[in-house]
Amino acid sequence: MSRTVPRDELNLSLAVTSLMKGVVYRDSGQTTWQHVVGLAAQVSDYVATLGLSVVIDEAEGYAFLRSRSDDELADLGIPRLVARHQLPLHTSLLLALLRKRLAEYDTTDAGSRLVLTGDQLRELLAPFFPATTNEARTTDQTDTAIRRVAELGFLRRMPGQDGEYEVRRVIKAYVDAQWLADFDTHLAEYAAIAGEETR
Repeated sequence: MSRTVPRDELNLSLAVTSLMKGVVYRDSGQTTWQHVVGLAAQVSDYVATLGLSVVIDEAEGYAFLRSRSDDELADLGIPRLVARHQLPLHTSLLLALLRKRLAEYDTTDAGSRLVLTGDQLRELLAPFFPATTNEARTTDQTDTAIRRVAELGFLRRMPGQDGEYEVRRVIKAYVDAQWLADFDTHLAEYAAIAGEETR
C-alpha cells in the first residue's frame, strides 16, 4: 500500500507529464494518482494553455487529458495538439461492444473488474465477419483489433493470466451513455459497412 503524499510534496510536473503519457489509473499508479488528484486545479490551468482539459473520475479511478473542441480551439487561437485519426472498423466495433458489455456487467453484482478471455473477445466480433473458409484471416483481423484496443488503453492484459484482459473503465468516457442508447442503430450501421468491406 502506498503512503499518502503530503500536500507540500505534490509535484505538478509529475502529474502533467504522467497525463501526457496516457491515462493515469488509481489502481496501478497510486502515487501518481495522488499527485493528479491533489493538484487537479493546477493541472487543469496548466493544460488549458495547450488546448487540453483534464478529466478525472474519482469514482472509477482514472484521469486523462482530452483535447478541447475545434470551436473552442479556434476561439483560443490554438492549433490541435494531437491530430484526430479515424479508427479501423473492427477496432471501433470492438470498443462499442466492450462498452455495451461493461454496461451490462455493471447491472450485476459480479465485482468491479470485467475480465474477458481472448476467445470471448473474438466471439464478440465473430458475428461481424462473413462466413468464410479463411478462418486464419478472420482470426488475424480479430486479433489485430484486440491488440489495437489494448494499445489505446481500453484493454489491459492481466498479469499472470494467459490470454485474459481487463476492460478498463475509462472506455465509459469515450463511448458515452447517449451513444450507448443508440447502440442498436450503430450495430446495424457497422454490420452494413462490414458487409460492404468484405465484398
